[in-house]
Amino acid sequence: MYDPDQSHFTPKSRLRRRGIYLLPNLFTTAALFAGFYAIIQAMNGNFEHSAVSILIAMVLDGLDGRVARFTHTQSEFGAEYDSLSDMISFGAAPALVIYEWALKDMGKLGWIAAFIYCACAALRLARFNTNTGTADKRFFQGLPSPAGAALIAGLVWVMLDFGMEGSSINWLAWCITLFAAITMVSSLPYYSGKEINLHKNVPFITVLLLVLFFFVLIPSHPPVVLFCLFVSYAVSGYIIWLWRLKKKKKNNDTLKT
Repeated sequence: MYDPDQSHFTPKSRLRRRGIYLLPNLFTTAALFAGFYAIIQAMNGNFEHSAVSILIAMVLDGLDGRVARFTHTQSEFGAEYDSLSDMISFGAAPALVIYEWALKDMGKLGWIAAFIYCACAALRLARFNTNTGTADKRFFQGLPSPAGAALIAGLVWVMLDFGMEGSSINWLAWCITLFAAITMVSSLPYYSGKEINLHKNVPFITVLLLVLFFFVLIPSHPPVVLFCLFVSYAVSGYIIWLWRLKKKKKNNDTLKT
């Protein structure tokens, strides 16, 4: 079909433009593959590979949106595709991995916990897709699904690193699975990082701390450092909520006096 808006493009420029639009979707597809690979590896009993694959999917998921904004190729198709990919990588994959690794021998309690996590991830993604008019873009409403998946994957990875099998800590895994599920569908505020502008001048101390964290601290013991990071972020929503509650109560007491 003839498109007058495309008439001024040469065949070469059209091909380049089409390639630019494909770029963010390639990152989304890579994230989807990582989630699918995590499921396959869990079915084969390679749980360390499963955990790392979910974390790789999280990194790729963080890149696709930024690539789309950087290349000005945001689209409704890309947003929907990203959401479907997230459901596999951060909903189905973590639920199946934690079930196969730790919850399988718990009977109904095990698969019910895994299903609750999967359902809550779907609800979290649906809410994110419909909350387009959220006033404060600095904070997410509820734990983001990639962070919930990272908490599950981080637990598996760090415990395997210490030589512990899932069956020996199945109740801990059960509690963390439900904690991640409930926190995803909560209204707790989680810092989004969307206000960070890398184009602005960044203090030297900030750059130094980031370099030390990514190139010294994480390589020193990746499973432990990353799991501590994921737990800290998951708990941060509760801390911010309590701080806001305390601040609101203090303001109300001030108004009364």
